[in-house]
Amino acid sequence: MEQNQHPTKEQVREYLKHRQLEHCPPPEIKEIRRQLGWDLIENDRKNRSR
Repeated sequence: MEQNQHPTKEQVREYLKHRQLEHCPPPEIKEIRRQLGWDLIENDRKNRSR
């Protein structure tokens, strides 16, 4: 059985804490996914479905 590898709650909290301290507009969705490593999961799924 394949498991999703989403970031832990702690990783998301740390990311959000870091973002709040920067005082700048939020990045694009693609950039957020890249920073959290979610794009790697999507790429892996695409490669497996071929």
